[in-house]
Amino acid sequence: MTRRSGMAMGVDNDVFEQLVETVGRFTRERLIPAERQVESEHEIPDDIVMQMKEMGLFGLSTPEAYGGIGLSAAQEAKLIETLCYASLTFRSLIGTNVGIGSQGIVMDGTPEQKQDWLPRIASGEIITSFALTEPDHGSDAAGIRTRARRDGSDYVLDGTKRYITNAVRAGVFTVIARTDPDQPGADGLTAFIVPAGTPGITVASPDRKMGQNGTTTSDVIFEDVRVPESAIIGGPSMLNRGFRTAMKVLDRGRIHIGAMAVGQAQRMLDIATDYALDRKQFGKPIGEHQLVQGMLADCQAELQAGRALVRATAETYDQEGKAILEASCTKYFCTEMAGRVADRALQIHGGAGYMAEYDIERLYRDIRLLRIYEGTSQIQQIVIARRTLAARAA
Repeated sequence: MTRRSGMAMGVDNDVFEQLVETVGRFTRERLIPAERQVESEHEIPDDIVMQMKEMGLFGLSTPEAYGGIGLSAAQEAKLIETLCYASLTFRSLIGTNVGIGSQGIVMDGTPEQKQDWLPRIASGEIITSFALTEPDHGSDAAGIRTRARRDGSDYVLDGTKRYITNAVRAGVFTVIARTDPDQPGADGLTAFIVPAGTPGITVASPDRKMGQNGTTTSDVIFEDVRVPESAIIGGPSMLNRGFRTAMKVLDRGRIHIGAMAVGQAQRMLDIATDYALDRKQFGKPIGEHQLVQGMLADCQAELQAGRALVRATAETYDQEGKAILEASCTKYFCTEMAGRVADRALQIHGGAGYMAEYDIERLYRDIRLLRIYEGTSQIQQIVIARRTLAARAA
Protein backbone atom coordinates (compact mmCIF):
# COMPACT_ATOMS: atom_id res chain seq x y z
CA MET A 1 0.00 0.00 0.00
CA THR A 2 1.22 3.51 -0.73
CA ARG A 3 1.19 6.47 1.58
CA ARG A 4 -0.75 9.63 0.94
CA SER A 5 1.51 12.61 0.56
CA GLY A 6 1.60 15.13 3.37
CA MET A 7 0.57 12.68 6.09
CA ALA A 8 2.69 10.91 8.69
CA MET A 9 0.59 7.79 8.18
CA GLY A 10 -2.11 6.65 5.86
CA VAL A 11 -2.72 4.65 2.72
CA ASP A 12 -3.90 5.63 -0.73
CA ASN A 13 -7.57 6.63 -0.70
CA ASP A 14 -8.65 4.16 -3.38
CA VAL A 15 -6.92 1.29 -1.62
CA PHE A 16 -8.39 2.37 1.68
CA GLU A 17 -11.94 2.56 0.33
CA GLN A 18 -11.55 -0.96 -1.04
CA LEU A 19 -10.49 -2.10 2.42
CA VAL A 20 -13.50 -0.41 4.01
CA GLU A 21 -15.80 -2.08 1.48
CA THR A 22 -14.23 -5.46 2.19
CA VAL A 23 -14.56 -5.02 5.95
CA GLY A 24 -18.15 -3.86 5.57
CA ARG A 25 -19.04 -6.95 3.58
CA PHE A 26 -17.21 -9.19 6.08
CA THR A 27 -19.09 -7.51 8.92
CA ARG A 28 -22.51 -8.06 7.35
CA GLU A 29 -21.96 -11.51 5.86
CA ARG A 30 -19.82 -13.21 8.49
CA LEU A 31 -19.67 -11.33 11.78
CA ILE A 32 -23.30 -10.37 12.36
CA PRO A 33 -24.59 -13.92 11.61
CA ALA A 34 -22.06 -15.27 14.17
CA GLU A 35 -23.05 -12.91 17.00
CA ARG A 36 -25.46 -15.28 18.75
CA GLN A 37 -22.96 -18.13 18.59
CA VAL A 38 -20.29 -15.94 20.19
CA GLU A 39 -22.76 -14.76 22.83
CA SER A 40 -23.63 -18.31 23.85
CA GLU A 41 -20.20 -19.92 23.55
CA HIS A 42 -18.15 -16.97 24.88
CA GLU A 43 -15.66 -17.57 22.10
CA ILE A 44 -14.97 -16.23 18.61
CA PRO A 45 -14.82 -19.05 16.03
CA ASP A 46 -11.31 -19.89 14.84
CA ASP A 47 -12.18 -19.38 11.18
CA ILE A 48 -13.24 -15.80 11.92
CA VAL A 49 -9.99 -15.15 13.77
CA MET A 50 -8.06 -16.49 10.78
CA GLN A 51 -10.03 -14.33 8.36
CA MET A 52 -9.31 -11.25 10.47
CA LYS A 53 -5.60 -12.07 10.35
CA GLU A 54 -5.68 -12.59 6.59
CA MET A 55 -7.39 -9.20 6.14
CA GLY A 56 -4.64 -7.49 8.11
CA LEU A 57 -6.99 -6.25 10.82
CA PHE A 58 -4.48 -6.87 13.61
CA GLY A 59 -2.06 -4.41 12.00
CA LEU A 60 -4.30 -1.50 11.06
CA SER A 61 -2.24 1.11 12.91
CA THR A 62 1.18 -0.56 12.69
CA PRO A 63 3.46 1.15 10.13
CA GLU A 64 3.95 -0.60 6.82
CA ALA A 65 7.67 -0.89 7.51
CA TYR A 66 6.81 -3.38 10.25
CA GLY A 67 4.23 -5.39 8.36
CA GLY A 68 1.11 -3.39 9.19
CA ILE A 69 -1.30 -1.41 7.04
CA GLY A 70 -0.34 1.94 8.54
CA LEU A 71 -3.69 3.72 8.62
CA SER A 72 -3.92 7.31 9.72
CA ALA A 73 -6.07 8.06 12.74
CA ALA A 74 -8.85 9.30 10.45
CA GLN A 75 -8.72 6.16 8.33
CA GLU A 76 -8.62 3.93 11.40
CA ALA A 77 -11.67 5.67 12.82
CA LYS A 78 -13.69 5.13 9.65
CA LEU A 79 -12.69 1.48 9.41
CA ILE A 80 -13.43 0.81 13.09
CA GLU A 81 -16.85 2.44 12.72
CA THR A 82 -17.52 0.02 9.86
CA LEU A 83 -16.29 -3.02 11.81
CA CYS A 84 -18.26 -2.02 14.91
CA TYR A 85 -21.56 -2.26 13.11
CA ALA A 86 -21.18 -5.84 14.35
CA SER A 87 -20.76 -6.92 17.97
CA LEU A 88 -18.02 -5.10 19.84
CA THR A 89 -16.60 -8.49 20.81
CA PHE A 90 -15.02 -8.89 17.38
CA ARG A 91 -13.31 -5.52 17.58
CA SER A 92 -12.03 -6.36 21.05
CA LEU A 93 -10.02 -9.26 19.66
CA ILE A 94 -7.95 -6.92 17.47
CA GLY A 95 -8.30 -3.85 19.66
CA THR A 96 -5.24 -4.32 21.83
CA ASN A 97 -3.03 -5.10 18.82
CA VAL A 98 -4.30 -2.03 17.00
CA GLY A 99 -4.29 0.28 20.01
CA ILE A 100 -3.09 0.17 23.58
CA GLY A 101 -1.09 -3.05 23.26
CA SER A 102 1.05 -1.90 20.34
CA GLN A 103 1.05 1.87 20.12
CA GLY A 104 3.46 2.37 23.01
CA ILE A 105 6.06 0.46 21.00
CA VAL A 106 5.12 2.29 17.79
CA MET A 107 5.38 5.71 19.44
CA ASP A 108 8.24 5.31 21.90
CA GLY A 109 9.91 1.95 21.26
CA THR A 110 13.54 1.52 20.29
CA PRO A 111 14.34 0.37 16.74
CA GLU A 112 15.13 -3.09 18.13
CA GLN A 113 11.84 -3.29 20.03
CA LYS A 114 9.89 -2.28 16.95
CA GLN A 115 11.64 -4.85 14.79
CA ASP A 116 11.29 -7.59 17.39
CA TRP A 117 7.61 -7.15 18.20
CA LEU A 118 5.64 -5.12 15.66
CA PRO A 119 5.68 -7.56 12.71
CA ARG A 120 4.30 -10.36 14.90
CA ILE A 121 1.73 -8.02 16.44
CA ALA A 122 0.61 -6.77 13.02
CA SER A 123 0.17 -10.30 11.66
CA GLY A 124 -1.83 -11.44 14.68
CA GLU A 125 0.79 -14.07 15.49
CA ILE A 126 1.00 -12.41 18.90
CA ILE A 127 -1.96 -10.97 20.81
CA THR A 128 -1.08 -8.04 23.04
CA SER A 129 -2.38 -6.84 26.41
CA PHE A 130 -2.00 -3.50 28.16
CA ALA A 131 -1.56 -3.96 31.92
CA LEU A 132 -2.30 -0.64 33.61
CA THR A 133 -5.42 -0.98 35.82
CA GLU A 134 -5.03 -2.45 39.32
CA PRO A 135 -7.49 -3.65 41.99
CA ASP A 136 -7.28 -0.33 43.85
CA HIS A 137 -6.37 1.97 40.97
CA GLY A 138 -8.28 2.27 37.73
CA SER A 139 -8.95 5.86 36.72
CA ASP A 140 -6.29 6.95 39.24
CA ALA A 141 -3.48 5.41 37.21
CA ALA A 142 -0.97 7.59 39.03
CA GLY A 143 -1.61 5.53 42.17
CA ILE A 144 -0.18 2.34 40.65
CA ARG A 145 1.42 0.00 43.18
CA THR A 146 2.95 -2.64 40.94
CA ARG A 147 6.68 -2.29 41.53
CA ALA A 148 9.70 -2.88 39.34
CA ARG A 149 12.84 -2.93 41.49
CA ARG A 150 16.28 -2.89 39.99
CA ASP A 151 18.40 -5.99 40.49
CA GLY A 152 21.72 -5.72 38.71
CA SER A 153 21.02 -5.14 35.04
CA ASP A 154 17.45 -6.47 35.39
CA TYR A 155 14.14 -5.30 36.84
CA VAL A 156 11.92 -7.52 38.98
CA LEU A 157 8.16 -6.88 38.77
CA ASP A 158 5.65 -7.58 41.54
CA GLY A 159 1.97 -6.68 41.59
CA THR A 160 -1.53 -7.43 40.34
CA LYS A 161 -3.29 -5.95 37.33
CA ARG A 162 -7.08 -6.14 36.91
CA TYR A 163 -9.56 -6.24 33.99
CA ILE A 164 -6.77 -6.85 31.49
CA THR A 165 -8.27 -7.38 28.04
CA ASN A 166 -7.07 -10.40 26.06
CA ALA A 167 -4.77 -11.50 28.90
CA VAL A 168 -5.64 -15.17 28.44
CA ARG A 169 -4.63 -14.94 24.78
CA ALA A 170 -1.69 -12.59 25.22
CA GLY A 171 1.78 -13.31 23.93
CA VAL A 172 3.14 -10.07 25.34
CA PHE A 173 2.12 -7.50 27.94
CA THR A 174 2.83 -3.80 28.15
CA VAL A 175 3.16 -3.36 31.92
CA ILE A 176 3.13 -0.01 33.69
CA ALA A 177 5.05 -0.32 36.97
CA ARG A 178 6.56 2.00 39.56
CA THR A 179 10.33 2.13 39.30
CA ASP A 180 10.90 5.03 41.68
CA PRO A 181 8.80 4.77 44.86
CA ASP A 182 10.07 8.15 46.03
CA GLN A 183 8.44 10.00 43.14
CA PRO A 184 4.74 10.66 43.75
CA GLY A 185 1.81 10.24 41.41
CA ALA A 186 2.52 9.76 37.72
CA ASP A 187 6.24 10.33 38.15
CA GLY A 188 8.36 7.27 38.68
CA LEU A 189 6.35 4.97 36.40
CA THR A 190 7.96 2.95 33.62
CA ALA A 191 6.48 0.98 30.72
CA PHE A 192 7.90 -2.52 30.17
CA ILE A 193 7.52 -5.06 27.38
CA VAL A 194 6.98 -8.39 29.15
CA PRO A 195 6.61 -11.64 27.17
CA ALA A 196 3.69 -13.69 28.50
CA GLY A 197 5.89 -16.75 28.98
CA THR A 198 8.18 -15.01 31.46
CA PRO A 199 8.39 -17.03 34.71
CA GLY A 200 6.29 -15.60 37.55
CA ILE A 201 3.26 -14.46 35.50
CA THR A 202 -0.13 -15.93 36.41
CA VAL A 203 -3.24 -15.15 34.34
CA ALA A 204 -6.46 -15.76 36.25
CA SER A 205 -9.63 -17.24 34.78
CA PRO A 206 -11.64 -14.87 32.57
CA ASP A 207 -14.05 -12.56 34.35
CA ARG A 208 -17.81 -13.01 34.07
CA LYS A 209 -19.27 -9.81 32.70
CA MET A 210 -22.58 -8.07 32.04
CA GLY A 211 -22.01 -8.03 28.29
CA GLN A 212 -19.53 -8.42 25.44
CA ASN A 213 -19.39 -12.19 25.87
CA GLY A 214 -16.42 -13.52 23.95
CA THR A 215 -14.32 -10.58 25.07
CA THR A 216 -11.97 -11.79 27.78
CA THR A 217 -10.64 -9.81 30.72
CA SER A 218 -8.64 -11.28 33.58
CA ASP A 219 -6.43 -10.48 36.54
CA VAL A 220 -2.72 -10.83 35.84
CA ILE A 221 -0.39 -11.45 38.79
CA PHE A 222 3.32 -10.69 38.57
CA GLU A 223 5.51 -12.41 41.18
CA ASP A 224 9.27 -11.91 40.94
CA VAL A 225 8.99 -11.46 37.17
CA ARG A 226 12.48 -10.70 35.91
CA VAL A 227 13.01 -8.68 32.73
CA PRO A 228 16.15 -7.06 31.31
CA GLU A 229 16.71 -3.33 31.15
CA SER A 230 16.13 -3.60 27.40
CA ALA A 231 12.46 -4.37 28.16
CA ILE A 232 11.83 -0.70 29.03
CA ILE A 233 9.82 0.82 26.17
CA GLY A 234 12.20 3.29 24.59
CA GLY A 235 15.21 1.95 26.45
CA PRO A 236 16.94 3.25 29.62
CA SER A 237 16.35 6.89 28.68
CA MET A 238 12.61 6.29 29.19
CA LEU A 239 13.02 5.12 32.79
CA ASN A 240 10.34 6.78 34.97
CA ARG A 241 8.57 8.16 31.88
CA GLY A 242 6.10 5.35 31.28
CA PHE A 243 3.04 7.36 32.25
CA ARG A 244 3.73 9.73 29.37
CA THR A 245 3.79 6.77 27.00
CA ALA A 246 0.52 5.47 28.44
CA MET A 247 -1.20 8.83 28.01
CA LYS A 248 -0.07 9.16 24.39
CA VAL A 249 -1.43 5.70 23.67
CA LEU A 250 -4.76 6.52 25.30
CA ASP A 251 -5.07 9.78 23.33
CA ARG A 252 -5.41 7.97 20.00
CA GLY A 253 -7.31 5.17 21.71
CA ARG A 254 -10.07 7.56 22.76
CA ILE A 255 -10.68 8.48 19.11
CA HIS A 256 -10.86 4.77 18.36
CA ILE A 257 -13.49 4.24 21.08
CA GLY A 258 -15.50 7.17 19.79
CA ALA A 259 -15.59 5.45 16.40
CA MET A 260 -16.70 2.21 18.05
CA ALA A 261 -19.58 4.04 19.70
CA VAL A 262 -20.65 5.58 16.40
CA GLY A 263 -20.64 2.20 14.64
CA GLN A 264 -22.77 0.60 17.33
CA ALA A 265 -25.12 3.59 17.51
CA GLN A 266 -25.74 3.29 13.76
CA ARG A 267 -26.54 -0.42 14.17
CA MET A 268 -28.97 0.24 17.03
CA LEU A 269 -30.68 3.08 15.18
CA ASP A 270 -31.11 0.88 12.11
CA ILE A 271 -32.59 -1.91 14.23
CA ALA A 272 -34.97 0.51 15.95
CA THR A 273 -36.01 2.06 12.63
CA ASP A 274 -36.76 -1.33 11.09
CA TYR A 275 -38.82 -2.28 14.13
CA ALA A 276 -40.72 1.03 14.00
CA LEU A 277 -41.63 0.34 10.37
CA ASP A 278 -42.76 -3.25 11.04
CA ARG A 279 -44.46 -3.07 14.45
CA LYS A 280 -48.09 -1.91 14.36
CA GLN A 281 -50.09 -0.33 17.16
CA PHE A 282 -53.42 1.48 16.96
CA GLY A 283 -53.81 0.41 13.36
CA LYS A 284 -50.53 1.75 11.94
CA PRO A 285 -46.74 1.27 12.18
CA ILE A 286 -45.40 2.75 15.41
CA GLY A 287 -42.98 4.80 13.29
CA GLU A 288 -45.93 6.97 12.33
CA HIS A 289 -46.50 8.00 15.94
CA GLN A 290 -44.86 11.32 16.73
CA LEU A 291 -43.36 10.32 20.06
CA VAL A 292 -41.55 7.41 18.40
CA GLN A 293 -40.45 9.73 15.61
CA GLY A 294 -39.05 12.06 18.26
CA MET A 295 -36.87 9.29 19.67
CA LEU A 296 -35.64 8.33 16.21
CA ALA A 297 -34.88 11.96 15.39
CA ASP A 298 -32.89 12.42 18.61
CA CYS A 299 -30.88 9.28 17.84
CA GLN A 300 -30.14 10.41 14.30
CA ALA A 301 -29.13 13.94 15.28
CA GLU A 302 -26.79 12.79 18.04
CA LEU A 303 -25.31 10.09 15.83
CA GLN A 304 -24.50 12.61 13.11
CA ALA A 305 -22.87 14.88 15.68
CA GLY A 306 -20.80 12.02 17.09
CA ARG A 307 -19.60 10.91 13.67
CA ALA A 308 -18.57 14.45 12.77
CA LEU A 309 -16.72 14.85 16.08
CA VAL A 310 -14.78 11.61 15.59
CA ARG A 311 -13.70 12.60 12.11
CA ALA A 312 -12.71 16.14 13.09
CA THR A 313 -10.70 14.94 16.08
CA ALA A 314 -8.95 12.25 14.02
CA GLU A 315 -7.98 14.86 11.42
CA THR A 316 -6.59 17.10 14.17
CA TYR A 317 -4.57 14.19 15.56
CA ASP A 318 -3.15 13.38 12.12
CA GLN A 319 -2.19 17.00 11.48
CA GLU A 320 -0.80 17.91 14.90
CA GLY A 321 0.27 14.57 16.37
CA LYS A 322 -1.95 15.03 19.41
CA ALA A 323 -5.50 16.00 20.31
CA ILE A 324 -5.79 15.70 24.08
CA LEU A 325 -8.82 17.94 24.63
CA GLU A 326 -10.54 16.86 21.44
CA ALA A 327 -9.96 13.15 22.11
CA SER A 328 -11.47 13.40 25.59
CA CYS A 329 -14.46 15.30 24.18
CA THR A 330 -14.86 12.61 21.54
CA LYS A 331 -14.70 9.70 23.93
CA TYR A 332 -17.05 11.39 26.39
CA PHE A 333 -19.68 12.58 23.92
CA CYS A 334 -19.75 9.53 21.66
CA THR A 335 -19.95 6.89 24.39
CA GLU A 336 -22.63 8.79 26.26
CA MET A 337 -24.45 9.33 22.96
CA ALA A 338 -24.37 5.61 22.19
CA GLY A 339 -25.83 4.89 25.62
CA ARG A 340 -28.73 7.22 24.92
CA VAL A 341 -29.30 5.68 21.49
CA ALA A 342 -29.34 2.22 23.08
CA ASP A 343 -31.91 3.31 25.65
CA ARG A 344 -34.21 4.85 23.03
CA ALA A 345 -33.81 1.90 20.68
CA LEU A 346 -34.82 -0.51 23.42
CA GLN A 347 -37.73 1.75 24.39
CA ILE A 348 -39.00 1.75 20.82
CA HIS A 349 -39.08 -2.06 20.98
CA GLY A 350 -41.19 -1.90 24.14
CA GLY A 351 -41.38 -5.19 26.03
CA ALA A 352 -39.76 -7.02 23.12
CA GLY A 353 -36.56 -5.04 23.68
CA TYR A 354 -36.14 -6.69 27.07
CA MET A 355 -36.24 -10.16 25.55
CA ALA A 356 -33.00 -11.97 24.66
CA GLU A 357 -34.37 -13.05 21.27
CA TYR A 358 -34.02 -9.46 20.05
CA ASP A 359 -30.56 -8.13 19.21
CA ILE A 360 -31.16 -4.83 20.98
CA GLU A 361 -31.18 -6.58 24.37
CA ARG A 362 -27.60 -7.76 23.83
CA LEU A 363 -26.39 -4.56 22.21
CA TYR A 364 -27.85 -2.59 25.13
CA ARG A 365 -25.70 -4.59 27.55
CA ASP A 366 -22.61 -4.49 25.37
CA ILE A 367 -22.54 -0.72 24.86
CA ARG A 368 -22.50 0.10 28.57
CA LEU A 369 -18.81 -0.69 28.97
CA LEU A 370 -17.71 2.05 26.58
CA ARG A 371 -18.44 4.72 29.19
CA ILE A 372 -16.05 3.04 31.63
CA TYR A 373 -12.86 1.68 30.07
CA GLU A 374 -9.88 3.69 28.86
CA GLY A 375 -10.99 6.60 31.02
CA THR A 376 -14.50 6.85 32.47
CA SER A 377 -16.88 9.60 31.42
CA GLN A 378 -16.11 11.36 34.69
CA ILE A 379 -12.37 11.26 34.00
CA GLN A 380 -13.04 12.73 30.56
CA GLN A 381 -15.04 15.53 32.18
CA ILE A 382 -12.10 16.31 34.46
CA VAL A 383 -9.65 16.37 31.53
CA ILE A 384 -11.97 18.55 29.47
CA ALA A 385 -12.65 21.01 32.29
CA ARG A 386 -9.00 21.33 33.34
CA ARG A 387 -7.77 21.96 29.82
CA THR A 388 -10.59 24.43 29.19
CA LEU A 389 -9.73 26.37 32.34
CA ALA A 390 -6.01 26.25 31.61
CA ALA A 391 -6.50 27.56 28.09
CA ARG A 392 -8.42 30.60 29.34
CA ALA A 393 -5.98 31.25 32.15
CA ALA A 394 -2.96 31.18 29.86
